[in-house]
Amino acid sequence: MQKKIAIIGAGPAGLTAAYLLGKDGQQVHVFEKDPMYVGGISRTETYKGYHFDIGGHRFFSKSKEVEDFWTEILGDEMLERPRSSRIYYNKKFFSYPLVAFEALRKLGIVESALCVLSYLNAKLFPVKNPTNFEDWVTNQFGKRLFNIFFRTYTEKVWGIPCKEISADWAAQRIKGLSLSSAIWNALFKPRPSGSKDKLIKTLIDSFRYPKYGPGMMWETCTAKCKAMGVQVDMGCDVQHITLSDGKWTVQTSKETIGDFDHVLSTAPMRELVAHVSPRFPAHAFDASQQLGYRDFLTVVLICRDEDAFSDNWIYIHDPSVKVGRIQNFKSWSPFMVPDASMACYGLEYFCFEGDGLWNSRDEELIALGKKEIQQIGLTRQAAVVDGYVVRQRKAYPVYDQDYKENVAAVREVLAQYPGLYLIGRNGMHKYNNQDHSMMTAMLAAKNIIAGKEIYDLWDVNEDAEYHEGGERGANNQEKVSERLVPQKVGQG
Repeated sequence: MQKKIAIIGAGPAGLTAAYLLGKDGQQVHVFEKDPMYVGGISRTETYKGYHFDIGGHRFFSKSKEVEDFWTEILGDEMLERPRSSRIYYNKKFFSYPLVAFEALRKLGIVESALCVLSYLNAKLFPVKNPTNFEDWVTNQFGKRLFNIFFRTYTEKVWGIPCKEISADWAAQRIKGLSLSSAIWNALFKPRPSGSKDKLIKTLIDSFRYPKYGPGMMWETCTAKCKAMGVQVDMGCDVQHITLSDGKWTVQTSKETIGDFDHVLSTAPMRELVAHVSPRFPAHAFDASQQLGYRDFLTVVLICRDEDAFSDNWIYIHDPSVKVGRIQNFKSWSPFMVPDASMACYGLEYFCFEGDGLWNSRDEELIALGKKEIQQIGLTRQAAVVDGYVVRQRKAYPVYDQDYKENVAAVREVLAQYPGLYLIGRNGMHKYNNQDHSMMTAMLAAKNIIAGKEIYDLWDVNEDAEYHEGGERGANNQEKVSERLVPQKVGQG
């Protein structure tokens, strides 16, 4: 029996669900708040023919179903790109993932010796049952390496002290990595099984990427959805959803539409709960309103290409500058830059909506970006010919000490709202990568098509491992609680 489904948000999760449900012949209506772009944080914005990614999105997954989905949508328009990234700290560049001996050499003999002693001390006297990010990482690396390679960047990303960030964040993003494992991997770099197969490579070596950025994937997906009869409304802000007699009504800034059997929401959990009727029980409602989000902005600098650097991105751990990460869009894909003699860099500044950085004028932000990229030594201010600013609201759900209990309070009452699915990064308040978000949408679509709850969406990305190894497209999709692999802190 055909079902009528509303999807809030046209990002990776929303459009994945729309495509799969539309393909099955369901009646699907997508509501997207942005008047122009689909893809959410995975969109591609353009300026004078230059394309730029919002946060940097590698197309790599251990899920065969996700990899097959990308291939089905874009096919030959997906490029295979070499992976290269570094860390900038104390006026030096370090390979990332960290190469242990290179890192120790660049830190110097004295500092290296102190780091090793600090590491040994952490192994002999670890913090028992660490509950915050600082204690968890210190147990893995020692206090000195934590201060060098984790504290500054992490606090730039989140805007709060590492002691206030849940240990869940570290366990999810850097599980299994320690100084000893880094040294072991430097000496005996593991090779992927089936290395002759070009479809199976470690993330360290390469990733796939759409020719004109990640937005190309979701723009094409939207076009294919529409061709199947899916309705996609742009510039359509959902203001209220109401459950009555087993059916949902969606009220938007443009119209009110009823008789939906299901609502799939990728909207931030805090915002969605505030707009649901009947109202959530007081304890769950109050918990949802305590959830926090981190915003960021990208200062795009269009420069004469002076071969300044070839990395895809560089993490800026140095506290002397405000910038947290720098993208090199030409290294992601040469098609992102229309003039081969030019380069295009994206300087990412993490902030909160409404703070001084967020409210700065574009001209001030471009001037700051030019000053800091020269200070770091990546290019000269004189090489910059133009600039552009992109602001991204609610880029990252905050993993503070109370987030888990707050999310659990919302989850406990979802059974009172039959037909409502929370999917994707902000919908579930999980720092999901693009493929994890898609997985939650795939499982929701399977449940709807089957007419029963076969899969638990909340199992996706549980007990995740480190993202720098593993095989692409492993054929283990039938495991309901498949363990997909996450990216580094701050990676979109």
